[in-house]
Amino acid sequence: MSTANAHLEVLPRSLQIVLGLGLLALVVFPFVGTEFYAQMVARMMILAIFAMSLDLLQGVAGLVSLGHAAFFGLAGYALAFLTPASEAASLWWTLPAAVAASGLAALVIGFFVVRTHGIYFIMVTMAFAQMVFYLFFDNKVLGGSDGIYVNFKPNAGLFDLENKLVFYYFTLALLLLVYAFLRRLLWSPFGRVLAGIRVNEHRMRAMGYGTFGYKLAAFSLAGALAGLAGFLWGAQTGYVNPELMGFHMSAHAIMMVILGGMGNFAGAIVGAFAFEYLLHVFKDLPTIGSVNLGKHWQLWMGLFIVLVVTFAPRGLLGVAERFARRKDGAHD
Repeated sequence: MSTANAHLEVLPRSLQIVLGLGLLALVVFPFVGTEFYAQMVARMMILAIFAMSLDLLQGVAGLVSLGHAAFFGLAGYALAFLTPASEAASLWWTLPAAVAASGLAALVIGFFVVRTHGIYFIMVTMAFAQMVFYLFFDNKVLGGSDGIYVNFKPNAGLFDLENKLVFYYFTLALLLLVYAFLRRLLWSPFGRVLAGIRVNEHRMRAMGYGTFGYKLAAFSLAGALAGLAGFLWGAQTGYVNPELMGFHMSAHAIMMVILGGMGNFAGAIVGAFAFEYLLHVFKDLPTIGSVNLGKHWQLWMGLFIVLVVTFAPRGLLGVAERFARRKDGAHD
């Protein structure tokens, strides 16, 4: 599946209305769902921010990274290290510090990886992520394989993030801000250059664009936004470990982007929600005879992703878009 064929930027009006109704559902969900499911949805929103950050690279710039989770985990660790053992740290400096740490790490790593192309880019991003993973996994000073607890949610002053309802709406607000920012970025001159790099980098270079600088900026920004998601993850769960930086976390983000549909950040949101929902569905499959279907959830998830890539290369959002355009055409 090429990024050109999988790319999806503009959605029909009817589908935009459906997505608007989805937003309304997120707003009212805490009042109709249980606390357990509200926290699950909050976790999905955090992963949606993570998926959007990767979609900036994969869907817009055409850069497939297998090490994106390194920046997600780094911000979570930054929160853990910045939070004292006996009291909460201020949100207003720990959040920028954690995001900046991930962005700086992405800038340093990106300086080397964006010089590569294709399969080499994929492998080098994975190599750097594994280096970061084992730096924390093998180092007891950094928490080792056991990870680190975050005993307190950050202190926001104006509102209490220890209140789960407040944290839910804080996460929703950040999700909307990140989406609005990235959509504006997509149609800005910077975003148009990234789209051109995805389609034909050689032509963009021939036109006089310094593609290295654009790709490095996109890589750094994507790492910073992944850090925002990692910060929220650490704050919600109260625990971070090296698995947040592992290959599986990066692979999950890629599957979210593919599942939802690349190139439109709403697709990343849809993909994150769909992936997490299917994850719970497949894990809860019954045991038939001597076969525990739920134990092999990775197999069913893998088969589902293969089916999506084969029959719906533009993801679930692409399927909905095609249906909506046919419906709009029939009305015309």
